[in-house]
Amino acid sequence: MSAGHRTQRRLQRGGDYSALAVGLGLGITIAIQISTTTSHDLKSTASLITSASRLAALSGTYFALVGLLMVARIPWVEGSVGHDRLVTWHRKLGPWSLYLIGLHVVLVVLGYSMNDKRFYPRELWILITTYPWMLPATAGFVLLVMAGVTSYKKARAHMSYESWWVIHLYTYLAVALSFMHQILTGVMFFGHPLNKAWWIGLYTFVGASMVAWRIFLPLFRSIRHQLVVDRVVVEGPGVVSIHIKGRKLDKIGAQGGQFFGWRFLTRNFWYQSHPYSLSAAPHDKLMRITVKDLGDHSRSLANLKRGTRVLAEGPYGIFTANRAVNKNVLLVGGGVGITPLRALLEEVPPGSSVDVIYRAAKVEDLVLKKELDYLAEQTGARIHYMVGPRDQFPLTPNHLVKIIPNVAKCDVFVCGPEALVHRIRHSVEALGVPSSRFHDEAFAFHSI
Repeated sequence: MSAGHRTQRRLQRGGDYSALAVGLGLGITIAIQISTTTSHDLKSTASLITSASRLAALSGTYFALVGLLMVARIPWVEGSVGHDRLVTWHRKLGPWSLYLIGLHVVLVVLGYSMNDKRFYPRELWILITTYPWMLPATAGFVLLVMAGVTSYKKARAHMSYESWWVIHLYTYLAVALSFMHQILTGVMFFGHPLNKAWWIGLYTFVGASMVAWRIFLPLFRSIRHQLVVDRVVVEGPGVVSIHIKGRKLDKIGAQGGQFFGWRFLTRNFWYQSHPYSLSAAPHDKLMRITVKDLGDHSRSLANLKRGTRVLAEGPYGIFTANRAVNKNVLLVGGGVGITPLRALLEEVPPGSSVDVIYRAAKVEDLVLKKELDYLAEQTGARIHYMVGPRDQFPLTPNHLVKIIPNVAKCDVFVCGPEALVHRIRHSVEALGVPSSRFHDEAFAFHSI
């Protein structure tokens, strides 16, 4: 069995086990509500609505906790499931959490207003201002709505990564602010120590995972491997490569095509973590990233000083050469999206037949061209530079098969703007490439 097949099987098992664990947890959470429901909770319309609101609150909060766990960067979960799948699940689960918690707010106020025979807005005001821990819970809900709204594609398109990242930090605060409200006012926890232990245990496990893997592990690695900026090299207009040196970097276990969350400890940006892919295969003393000027943070990297300390979260992602099932490999990059593919090209198994398609609007956008040409000479890879307007290089099924006749037999790796990824996916699927042999890394905001 090839390394690619073994990787596919590992990912399949990881996904199955994760789905089973999440399902069991949801079952226990729903059982908490059902087992504590009494006849009093079912005797009137108001009490039925209130009971439904509690179920919505429990389910919505459980989904929020699971969503945070998906981006906790737990190493064995990342390795067995894959970062791309975890991020996809996180994004799909997030709206349901918000919908259910929002439904809880609507229903609980409705149930209480019917029971107390008060006007809905007045009941809402009384609940917020007089019930224990309701103000923090309300603040948490508002923060959750902010994070949810800015997660939609149209909203993200009008935001810098820095603004989106800061707003999404509020998700952690939103979930934390609701904890005391749930524990102290939730009837499913009164006189039910096992229920309370389960809920506290969930919060504790998620919180400890975030602290351990998102804070302590990067800090430990920075100290252990002594990560610092070695030099900054200008690769082209608005594009720089940052060389990061350290000790025994091979112990980190990074591969070409993976990325880290990089935190450069300067006065203005020490608190921000940004995802950048390796642009060269890592070595025991050196790693490199190549970054295009797309915002305040990426622009500032050109001014990094030698010796700047670095914290690195990772490596993340399964966009790696060992996922290839066949000996025929097609790498497709758009603009600066070629950087992880350039690193991956170094690690394609010997004997592979490799084609590289590099799309760019103009010659100046061809990043790392000299390195690609050198690697092509060393590995026998065929590089197809496609420079110019899109209509000149449509990358349709007919266009692709003319350039690469055996494309249907290839493992396809794509990195670039979402439009390019979608176009290549559609074309290779039409040519018979199954989803198991299509591997993509799109330029979009990574979840925090």
